[in-house]
Amino acid sequence: MDPSRYADLFRTESREQLSALNRALLAIEQGDDPAEPVAAIFRGVHTIKGMSATMGYSAVAEFSHELESLLAKVRDGEQSVSAELMDALFAAADALEDGIEHAREGTALTPAMQSALERLHDIAGGRSTAEFRVMRASGVVKLPAEALDPLDGEGTLVHVVQEPTAVLPGVRAFMAVQRLRALGEVLACVPSADALQAATTPQAFSVRMQTAAGAAELEHAVRGAGDVLSVRVEERAAAARPIVEAPSVTVESPSVTLHPMRRVSDILEATDALGPAERGAAPRARHVRIELARLDSLLDLAGELVIVRGRLQSLVARQGDAALREAMDDATRLIADLQSEIMTSRLVPVGQVFDRFPRLVRDVARALGKDVLFTIEGKEIELDRSVLDEIGEPVVHLLRNAVDHGLEAPAQREAAGKPRAGRLVLAAHRDRNAVVITVRDDGRGIDRRRVLARALQLGLVPVGTERLDDDGLLKCIAHPGFTTSDRVTAVSGRGVGVDAVISRVRALGGSVELRSSEGEGTTLALRLPVTLAIVRALLARVGAERYALPLTHVRETLERRTAVVQPVQGRDMLLLRDEVLPLLRLREVVQLPGQAAELDGEIVVIERGERRAALVVDELTAQEDIVVKAFDGARDGLALFSGATILADGAPALIVDVGSLL
Repeated sequence: MDPSRYADLFRTESREQLSALNRALLAIEQGDDPAEPVAAIFRGVHTIKGMSATMGYSAVAEFSHELESLLAKVRDGEQSVSAELMDALFAAADALEDGIEHAREGTALTPAMQSALERLHDIAGGRSTAEFRVMRASGVVKLPAEALDPLDGEGTLVHVVQEPTAVLPGVRAFMAVQRLRALGEVLACVPSADALQAATTPQAFSVRMQTAAGAAELEHAVRGAGDVLSVRVEERAAAARPIVEAPSVTVESPSVTLHPMRRVSDILEATDALGPAERGAAPRARHVRIELARLDSLLDLAGELVIVRGRLQSLVARQGDAALREAMDDATRLIADLQSEIMTSRLVPVGQVFDRFPRLVRDVARALGKDVLFTIEGKEIELDRSVLDEIGEPVVHLLRNAVDHGLEAPAQREAAGKPRAGRLVLAAHRDRNAVVITVRDDGRGIDRRRVLARALQLGLVPVGTERLDDDGLLKCIAHPGFTTSDRVTAVSGRGVGVDAVISRVRALGGSVELRSSEGEGTTLALRLPVTLAIVRALLARVGAERYALPLTHVRETLERRTAVVQPVQGRDMLLLRDEVLPLLRLREVVQLPGQAAELDGEIVVIERGERRAALVVDELTAQEDIVVKAFDGARDGLALFSGATILADGAPALIVDVGSLL
């Protein structure tokens, strides 16, 4: 059995525990009753310790054990919670994350771990448990004579004594025996293998085996299991003598109870055995972790099925056979159900990404000397995994900019009649077939005059422009390298951020909107598709070309000949009930040759957020589920399109990026 095959699962589960650990630390720092958060941290660290020991990552297990000891003091009231302690615990969480990421590289503590432990021990005013290993040992391990019978006979005897403060001794003993099995045939074990696996206290044990390995190789294998005090190897051809006298275990642990584990063989065989610690009495959903690449492959196959279904529907329509149509209807329904189930299986709550941001905001705020009340809303909203993986970095940019540029220093807020603590909200909500993620603050708002002055300097707006609306403001601050900051800090000021956000979001088929009021705050909204792979689209023809308009951005359609169009300040505008909408001709937008008759064609009212326009096309041909294929390589000249697709009749079509049109 090779525990390394579970390494990715170990990292995933450990990251979830670290996320919960950081949330609990933030709750303590914000003044919550520390009892439950400390218990949650303790459970998380204990779970990481158990998993890392099972995997043989002794450095992580050792560090977790030391951290547990300090947390036990906090839990039992022996150590008071202070700002210094909180900083040290946050540093320990970072060090633990660093250790987990480098766990496979070696068994020694990383420099970050060593530094964090020294800091914690200094605060606690005592030495680490490692320093008391020898001092805490006393007595002798004695076994009854009949227990030694299995050791009689020929073979190599390996006598092992574990450290008095061994972490999960049953696990380590099992691992030691398994390592010996890899070097030969284990004939007997005293105490028995079952007894060793169930042990909750450090052990002294002996193994009789047949092996060609030398003493040094056997000792090296046993010590690789970790927390081994001594190893003695001897060749036996007669009755075995009693196990060497060894320190018994009197481990002084401040009210820490290590619960007996299941058999380690079961733990390594069962994937969910490395799951997070139990949280209360709530039932736990049964689930299987699966690589995203496999879901991507399934979705690609479902997409191909959608294309084939469209072709079959065209063929069946031409045949006119009733039985064939009925079979086609059944196949269509099943393909739709399959597609829906695959899409649903890819959806995950945005909270999986959002949960790491409170710690980020806390660290940035402390670095800048600001008080920030950070709130997350809508963590249960779901997004496609591939979309969610891409939004983390854009949201980080927005949060850092909000804390640095948006929110004022406490003294400035008080002078303006605001609470000392600035309010920063990260929210998600569903809007039809899109998810909108907003970052809003109650800070100073964007200084439009400074932005306009800088934009004029850079030639981003026409000379003579006197005011920027929200759209113009966004276009300016999204220009690569644009900044009004006079200083460059570790947080911001280099002119990167918003342009990177917009590029990433547009690559996902989404859009960015901005609303800012001076003295009241700023809101940036990221509108994202729930999924990238298969969307419902309205197909439009212009000349001989066909284009797809995602239905999420289509409000309504009407015939060109019945529409009321009037020129307003040199531009054609559509008068639609109580609205006046700019009229765009797709033929002109995509620069196709030729010209349609003035009253021919149809109009599609497109929208993105609060912005709308009327788009003129030659003909609307159908609605169809389309498989989105992203552009590969350079996209020069393709900024108006978010991707391409293959239609039911096998013809290609470009997918219009409505956000670009608006």
